[in-house]
Amino acid sequence: MKLFLDSADLDEIRTAVRWGVVDGVTTNPSLYARVGGSYDDVLREICRLTSGPVSAEVVADDVDGMLDEGRHFAKLAPNIVVKVAMSENGLEAISRFAEEGIRTNCTLIFSANQGLLAAKAGASLLSPFVGRLDDINEEGMNVIRELADIVNLHELDSEVLAASIRHPRHVTDAALAGAHVATLPFKVLRQMIHHPLTDSGIAQFKADWAQARAEAAAKG
Repeated sequence: MKLFLDSADLDEIRTAVRWGVVDGVTTNPSLYARVGGSYDDVLREICRLTSGPVSAEVVADDVDGMLDEGRHFAKLAPNIVVKVAMSENGLEAISRFAEEGIRTNCTLIFSANQGLLAAKAGASLLSPFVGRLDDINEEGMNVIRELADIVNLHELDSEVLAASIRHPRHVTDAALAGAHVATLPFKVLRQMIHHPLTDSGIAQFKADWAQARAEAAAKG
């Protein structure tokens, strides 16, 4: 399963890229609002840091507006993927982008049916929001599982991207459910690295090594 970083923070992205585990980046207006500056410049720099897909979200809700914004983003770098929210207009825009060879990420998916429609329209990535479904007492991972089965069974040319990831267990469950991609905040990615037993084991190794060096120096 591929891992995308869900962030517009360049320092976070640089750090995660150095770890060698980032296959792409997803952004949205809310993430961009936290960093400010020129959105185009931020996107260009992210695309320079990673050769993987970088999702840039349109904010227009009419088809022509979506197309104008998406075409603009697509010209910024070859690895830009235009993110479009699930809606009637969104499906039409996704279909038009597909005809033009522009890859898309259909976001704000909350059912397998929505994901199926986005795949039929030509979306490259299908983004069900796991955490937000959990928030309303629905099983978000069921949508991942159902949509992954549909994509694989019918050999659709789309990938299931598990979004709204809240904790490391979501990543594990998404991988087991057949998601092709999971996009996660930097905080969750860092949590995946650490475990109390790993951290205490490293500390113990260091302490034992220091003690052994000290004893050797005393004898020497």
